[in-house]
Amino acid sequence: MTGPTTTDPASDAALAELLLQWAPHQRWFAHKGASVHLQRLERTPLDEGGVAQLVALTVRTGAGEEATSTVYAVPLTVRPAPDDDLAGALVGHLPDVDGAEAWVYDGPHDPTFTRALLTLVAAEEGAGSAAFGVHGTSADGGLPVPTGASTKVLGGEQSNTSIVVTPPPGSDAAPLIAKVFRVLSAGDNPDVVVQTALAAAGCERVPRPAGWVDGQWTAPDGRVAHGHLAHLTEFLAGSQDAWRVATAAVEQGRDFSAEAGELGAATAEVHAVLARELATEPATPERLAAFADGLAARVAWACTAVPELHEVAEAATARVDAVRHVSGAPDLQRVHGDYHLGQVLRSEQRGWVLLDFEGEPLRPLAERSVPDLALRDVAGMLRSFDYAASSGAGRVGEEAAGRWAAACREAFLAAYAAGTGVDPREPGSAAATLLAALELDKALYEVVYEVRNRPDWVGIPMGAVRRLTS
Repeated sequence: MTGPTTTDPASDAALAELLLQWAPHQRWFAHKGASVHLQRLERTPLDEGGVAQLVALTVRTGAGEEATSTVYAVPLTVRPAPDDDLAGALVGHLPDVDGAEAWVYDGPHDPTFTRALLTLVAAEEGAGSAAFGVHGTSADGGLPVPTGASTKVLGGEQSNTSIVVTPPPGSDAAPLIAKVFRVLSAGDNPDVVVQTALAAAGCERVPRPAGWVDGQWTAPDGRVAHGHLAHLTEFLAGSQDAWRVATAAVEQGRDFSAEAGELGAATAEVHAVLARELATEPATPERLAAFADGLAARVAWACTAVPELHEVAEAATARVDAVRHVSGAPDLQRVHGDYHLGQVLRSEQRGWVLLDFEGEPLRPLAERSVPDLALRDVAGMLRSFDYAASSGAGRVGEEAAGRWAAACREAFLAAYAAGTGVDPREPGSAAATLLAALELDKALYEVVYEVRNRPDWVGIPMGAVRRLTS
């Protein structure tokens, strides 16, 4: 076990006060603008010197029956003197942390923290205690963890923090990416479980794993919770984000149907492997009825949030209610869960590679691990094509952008059908009914999101809602 396993209560209190001022301004903090109160802070050093530390910060928002508690993972480095190279990552200065003056830094930006994390994985060591502690595991047959690596935090993420790990010159090791999960939830994270299963089955459509860090912490109810804290996988240097590739094609007036077809085939391959390697469940009438209830609740929620949707409420309800009468639906299985162009990379060597099997980050972890309809992923990608097309409509015109999206849709679905035998293009089929309901569900969510966050974009999903309810 690495490092000391006890921390000073007075230091914990000082750190908690500092973090409550700092955390609400970070991208990964989910309760911006809310009144936040400390419920608990747990802390453990990850290295011998105690520089690299991990904090589990439990905060409470709201009051009474509406109060909720969330546990955040907060990696830190605690140094006895300021480090000019880390000035942009300074959390704050405290006069006394564990008996000494301390400058506290955002851990992922400090190579010392990442190297401590990598050491846990490579050596399969642990740190901390039975109440709050971590343990590293190397993936069987996975990539090696390099020593002496340089690190860099990726920008743009919101719910997690990813760190690129670059091996030193002359090393044979592959570059890696370490994803630190910021919201801690009890249970196995699907990003680890699903990607590991796919890679173990020989699927080249996901990054190869190197390992992960799991551990235990105190849940809001006081019980000990177990789950994943970080995931270490291959970093595909030189690859291109599929969203950027697709939107560039729209703006250039370039057909993207060949690439969309390849993406449909890759999606079918991943779904087929998941159905073979992980548990499936039959789509019984009872499951479909419960599924339809959830879709109907989404319609009601969206119409309440956006009164303009009342004009399509009746048609939308009928569309999702049709799910109750479906027969011959595909089995439920593990899926991506939050599938769109931003979750895919284009690699010259391997083609399309799928990332981030964590599912929708705002959904409870237990829900994200339950078998679902694979067509949910299909619906997500079709909506993403629509968004990509609309992003370039100002340059090529709405008619041309519409044709671009329609061509992508047809190519993707044709390839997906060829790979799975499930063809949502067949009128009246179970797959067609399910996909229409899932697309509508996604578009309704998008309408509410855009009204609240990007009002100028609301026309994109609103157009889809009208099309899907006509």
